[in-house]
Amino acid sequence: MPPTIWVDADAAPRPVKEILFRASERRGVKIVLVANMWLRPPGIGDVTSIQVAAGPDEADNHIAEEAQPGDLVITQDIPLAARCVPKGVAVIQPSGRVLDQRSIDEALSMRNFMESLRDAGQVTGGPPPYGQKQKQAFSNALDRWITKNS
Repeated sequence: MPPTIWVDADAAPRPVKEILFRASERRGVKIVLVANMWLRPPGIGDVTSIQVAAGPDEADNHIAEEAQPGDLVITQDIPLAARCVPKGVAVIQPSGRVLDQRSIDEALSMRNFMESLRDAGQVTGGPPPYGQKQKQAFSNALDRWITKNS
């Protein structure tokens, strides 16, 4: 069975979804958008949408349970990535960063550190705006994964 690309779609930037839709149309990859709200598939390629119950981790839980070894997950969520990588599921962040066990461990440490700063009242800011550099890095990482897994 060909691999599936699972998208944590609640927070995926629009350019990421557009890149994925084009990849599905041009290269025949299966895309599954998972979100708390209904997302209309674009009507091109092999793109489907699954609406899960409302709740902060419902989409993550669905993806972690359904993704199979050889699949790909697109997410910014480090705890979700930490559940998927040990199962043999590849993970790419919208920024184009490919996560493996080592980078997940580092990212979890940083996430916990930043959370402790916020809990202590420190202002840490949010992620940088999604721009052309991130879009290109994501597109390149996705292309490498598709080429390797086709």
